[in-house]
Amino acid sequence: MTAAPKVGVLALQGDVREHLRALESSGAAATTVRRQEELDAVDALIVPGGESTTIGKLAAAFDLLEPLRMRIKAGMPAFGSCAGMIMLADRIEGGVEGQQTLGGIDMVVRRNAFGRQVDSFEADLDFAGRGALRAVFIRAPWVESVGAGVDVLGRTEPGDRIVAVRQGPLLATSFHPELTGDSRVHSYFVEMVREL
Repeated sequence: MTAAPKVGVLALQGDVREHLRALESSGAAATTVRRQEELDAVDALIVPGGESTTIGKLAAAFDLLEPLRMRIKAGMPAFGSCAGMIMLADRIEGGVEGQQTLGGIDMVVRRNAFGRQVDSFEADLDFAGRGALRAVFIRAPWVESVGAGVDVLGRTEPGDRIVAVRQGPLLATSFHPELTGDSRVHSYFVEMVREL
């Protein structure tokens, strides 16, 4: 893909504007997605942070839950940050009864694993061998376990918790790279989209 890939940000809740800015600075044509026709028009999608149960309910209310699942299953590249990581998980711990995800990554994610809002923090970590970057964790999940096809791209230090993963065209972080002004994670995702 030589032209700028068209990357949507699921605009139901969360840091939509911040993700749009980070995508544009990474060479993507960024747009919002709230309807199926907008989803159909993008090459890839970001599922931002927010509250995972609310995102699931809003996706269902906007008739996007099944179209999102079908596009992901068909190989559309997607990146989920924080609540978006939960949404891309095949299995979750600590979820509410009946909580729905989009799935796609063979992992178990623990919801709110690092604690409540008051427990939010920042830390430096190595992401995908690209050097230290500042990671912002807000009511963040972590990955309890991954399947054989999942690459671990980042861990906390200390604690050694898995906080960034990739499986094929899917990327997920438990932190919010859109909040730091460092677009390396978004650039990595845009590179993934170009390669596919």
